[in-house]
Amino acid sequence: MKKLYIILTHTGTALSRIIKYYTKDEFTHSSIALDADLNEMYSFGRINPYNPFWGSFVHEYINKGTFKRFKKTRAEVYSILVTDEQYEKAKKVITYFNKNKQKYKFNIVGLACVSIHKQIVRKNTFYCAEFVKHILKVSNIQGANELPEIIKPQHFKEMDNIRLEYEGALKKYKKKKHLKLEEVNKIIQEKKISYI
Repeated sequence: MKKLYIILTHTGTALSRIIKYYTKDEFTHSSIALDADLNEMYSFGRINPYNPFWGSFVHEYINKGTFKRFKKTRAEVYSILVTDEQYEKAKKVITYFNKNKQKYKFNIVGLACVSIHKQIVRKNTFYCAEFVKHILKVSNIQGANELPEIIKPQHFKEMDNIRLEYEGALKKYKKKKHLKLEEVNKIIQEKKISYI
Protein backbone atom coordinates (compact mmCIF):
# COMPACT_ATOMS: atom_id res chain seq x y z
CA MET A 1 0.00 0.00 0.00
CA LYS A 2 1.08 3.57 -0.68
CA LYS A 3 -0.30 7.08 -0.24
CA LEU A 4 -1.33 9.82 -2.62
CA TYR A 5 -1.66 13.35 -1.25
CA ILE A 6 -4.29 15.97 -2.03
CA ILE A 7 -3.34 19.52 -1.15
CA LEU A 8 -5.96 22.25 -0.76
CA THR A 9 -4.69 25.82 -0.73
CA HIS A 10 -5.76 29.45 -0.66
CA THR A 11 -3.06 31.89 -1.77
CA GLY A 12 -4.96 35.13 -1.24
CA THR A 13 -4.34 36.29 -4.82
CA ALA A 14 -6.92 38.51 -6.51
CA LEU A 15 -8.20 35.55 -8.56
CA SER A 16 -8.42 33.26 -5.52
CA ARG A 17 -10.30 35.95 -3.58
CA ILE A 18 -12.82 36.26 -6.43
CA ILE A 19 -13.27 32.47 -6.50
CA LYS A 20 -13.70 32.41 -2.73
CA TYR A 21 -16.28 35.21 -2.88
CA TYR A 22 -18.48 33.23 -5.27
CA THR A 23 -17.96 29.71 -3.92
CA LYS A 24 -17.89 30.67 -0.20
CA ASP A 25 -15.33 27.88 0.21
CA GLU A 26 -12.28 27.98 2.44
CA PHE A 27 -9.88 26.72 -0.26
CA THR A 28 -9.66 27.73 -3.91
CA HIS A 29 -6.94 25.50 -5.37
CA SER A 30 -6.14 21.80 -5.28
CA SER A 31 -3.09 19.74 -6.21
CA ILE A 32 -2.08 16.09 -6.08
CA ALA A 33 1.29 14.79 -4.87
CA LEU A 34 3.02 11.45 -5.19
CA ASP A 35 5.13 11.89 -2.05
CA ALA A 36 4.74 13.03 1.56
CA ASP A 37 7.38 15.76 1.14
CA LEU A 38 5.29 17.28 -1.69
CA ASN A 39 8.31 17.38 -4.00
CA GLU A 40 6.17 15.64 -6.65
CA MET A 41 3.14 17.96 -6.47
CA TYR A 42 1.11 18.68 -9.61
CA SER A 43 -1.92 20.63 -10.74
CA PHE A 44 -3.27 22.99 -13.38
CA GLY A 45 -2.40 26.54 -12.45
CA ARG A 46 -0.19 29.51 -13.20
CA ILE A 47 2.84 28.93 -15.37
CA ASN A 48 4.11 32.37 -14.35
CA PRO A 49 3.53 33.44 -10.71
CA TYR A 50 2.77 36.98 -11.93
CA ASN A 51 0.17 36.05 -14.57
CA PRO A 52 -3.05 34.39 -13.32
CA PHE A 53 -4.44 33.89 -16.84
CA TRP A 54 -1.51 31.99 -18.37
CA GLY A 55 -1.97 28.50 -17.01
CA SER A 56 -1.50 24.85 -17.84
CA PHE A 57 -0.21 21.65 -16.26
CA VAL A 58 2.36 22.62 -13.62
CA HIS A 59 4.82 20.93 -11.29
CA GLU A 60 4.31 22.90 -8.07
CA TYR A 61 6.74 23.48 -5.22
CA ILE A 62 6.27 24.78 -1.69
CA ASN A 63 9.26 27.13 -1.97
CA LYS A 64 9.25 28.01 -5.68
CA GLY A 65 6.96 29.72 -8.15
CA THR A 66 3.47 30.80 -7.09
CA PHE A 67 3.66 29.42 -3.55
CA LYS A 68 7.00 31.16 -2.97
CA ARG A 69 5.53 34.46 -4.20
CA PHE A 70 2.46 34.13 -1.99
CA LYS A 71 4.11 33.29 1.31
CA LYS A 72 0.89 33.43 3.35
CA THR A 73 -0.70 30.54 1.45
CA ARG A 74 -2.88 28.46 3.78
CA ALA A 75 -3.15 24.74 3.24
CA GLU A 76 -4.63 21.45 4.26
CA VAL A 77 -2.77 18.31 3.23
CA TYR A 78 -4.74 15.07 2.97
CA SER A 79 -3.62 11.52 2.28
CA ILE A 80 -5.41 8.66 0.55
CA LEU A 81 -4.27 5.07 1.03
CA VAL A 82 -4.02 3.33 -2.35
CA THR A 83 -2.77 0.03 -3.75
CA ASP A 84 0.62 -0.17 -5.45
CA GLU A 85 -1.21 -0.63 -8.76
CA GLN A 86 -3.35 2.50 -8.24
CA TYR A 87 -0.28 4.50 -7.24
CA GLU A 88 1.66 3.40 -10.32
CA LYS A 89 -1.29 4.26 -12.56
CA ALA A 90 -1.52 7.77 -11.06
CA LYS A 91 2.23 8.23 -11.50
CA LYS A 92 2.07 7.03 -15.12
CA VAL A 93 -0.76 9.43 -16.02
CA ILE A 94 0.99 12.38 -14.32
CA THR A 95 4.20 11.51 -16.20
CA TYR A 96 2.22 11.55 -19.46
CA PHE A 97 0.85 15.03 -18.65
CA ASN A 98 4.36 16.22 -17.81
CA LYS A 99 5.79 14.95 -21.10
CA ASN A 100 2.91 16.39 -23.13
CA LYS A 101 2.21 19.61 -21.24
CA GLN A 102 2.24 21.69 -24.45
CA LYS A 103 -1.03 19.97 -25.47
CA TYR A 104 -2.93 21.17 -22.40
CA LYS A 105 -4.44 24.49 -21.41
CA PHE A 106 -6.01 25.93 -18.28
CA ASN A 107 -9.82 25.72 -18.33
CA ILE A 108 -10.48 29.33 -17.29
CA VAL A 109 -14.00 29.25 -18.76
CA GLY A 110 -14.83 26.06 -16.86
CA LEU A 111 -13.48 27.56 -13.64
CA ALA A 112 -15.56 30.72 -14.11
CA CYS A 113 -18.70 28.65 -14.65
CA VAL A 114 -18.29 26.74 -11.37
CA SER A 115 -19.73 29.74 -9.53
CA ILE A 116 -22.97 29.51 -11.54
CA HIS A 117 -23.10 25.69 -11.18
CA LYS A 118 -22.51 25.07 -14.87
CA GLN A 119 -20.00 22.62 -16.30
CA ILE A 120 -17.96 23.54 -19.36
CA VAL A 121 -15.89 20.66 -20.73
CA ARG A 122 -13.28 21.55 -23.33
CA LYS A 123 -10.82 19.19 -24.97
CA ASN A 124 -7.37 19.07 -23.34
CA THR A 125 -8.24 21.69 -20.74
CA PHE A 126 -8.52 21.39 -16.98
CA TYR A 127 -8.74 23.62 -13.96
CA CYS A 128 -7.08 22.40 -10.76
CA ALA A 129 -9.89 20.34 -9.21
CA GLU A 130 -10.84 18.82 -12.58
CA PHE A 131 -7.26 17.60 -12.95
CA VAL A 132 -7.06 16.07 -9.46
CA LYS A 133 -10.40 14.35 -9.98
CA HIS A 134 -9.22 13.04 -13.37
CA ILE A 135 -6.11 11.47 -11.82
CA LEU A 136 -8.18 9.82 -9.07
CA LYS A 137 -10.74 8.48 -11.57
CA VAL A 138 -8.33 7.02 -14.12
CA SER A 139 -6.38 5.43 -11.26
CA ASN A 140 -9.59 3.78 -9.97
CA ILE A 141 -9.26 5.34 -6.52
CA GLN A 142 -12.14 4.49 -4.20
CA GLY A 143 -14.68 7.31 -4.02
CA ALA A 144 -13.52 9.13 -7.17
CA ASN A 145 -16.64 8.17 -9.11
CA GLU A 146 -18.85 9.68 -6.37
CA LEU A 147 -17.25 13.12 -6.68
CA PRO A 148 -19.56 15.79 -8.21
CA GLU A 149 -19.42 16.53 -11.94
CA ILE A 150 -18.89 20.22 -11.16
CA ILE A 151 -15.91 19.72 -8.87
CA LYS A 152 -14.42 22.18 -6.39
CA PRO A 153 -11.36 21.72 -4.10
CA GLN A 154 -13.61 21.41 -1.03
CA HIS A 155 -15.28 18.29 -2.45
CA PHE A 156 -12.16 16.17 -1.92
CA LYS A 157 -12.56 16.58 1.85
CA GLU A 158 -15.82 14.63 1.62
CA MET A 159 -14.21 11.43 0.32
CA ASP A 160 -14.57 8.53 2.79
CA ASN A 161 -11.00 7.30 2.42
CA ILE A 162 -9.25 10.64 2.94
CA ARG A 163 -7.26 11.62 6.04
CA LEU A 164 -6.11 15.06 7.18
CA GLU A 165 -2.32 15.10 7.66
CA TYR A 166 -1.62 18.82 8.11
CA GLU A 167 -3.30 22.21 8.31
CA GLY A 168 -1.63 25.59 8.49
CA ALA A 169 0.80 27.70 6.49
CA LEU A 170 2.01 25.80 3.42
CA LYS A 171 5.56 27.12 3.83
CA LYS A 172 5.74 25.48 7.28
CA TYR A 173 4.59 22.07 6.07
CA LYS A 174 6.73 19.09 6.95
CA LYS A 175 5.63 15.52 6.58
CA LYS A 176 4.93 13.59 9.74
CA LYS A 177 7.85 11.43 10.75
CA HIS A 178 6.78 7.84 11.24
CA LEU A 179 9.34 5.39 12.55
CA LYS A 180 9.67 2.13 10.65
CA LEU A 181 9.06 -1.05 12.64
CA GLU A 182 12.77 -1.95 12.51
CA GLU A 183 13.67 1.48 13.96
CA VAL A 184 11.18 1.01 16.80
CA ASN A 185 12.63 -2.44 17.62
CA LYS A 186 16.17 -1.01 17.57
CA ILE A 187 15.21 1.74 20.05
CA ILE A 188 13.54 -0.84 22.31
CA GLN A 189 16.69 -3.03 22.27
CA GLU A 190 19.09 -0.13 22.83
CA LYS A 191 17.14 1.24 25.77
CA LYS A 192 16.36 -2.26 27.03
CA ILE A 193 12.65 -1.39 27.22
CA SER A 194 10.47 -4.27 28.30
CA TYR A 195 6.72 -4.56 27.80
CA ILE A 196 6.42 -7.79 29.88
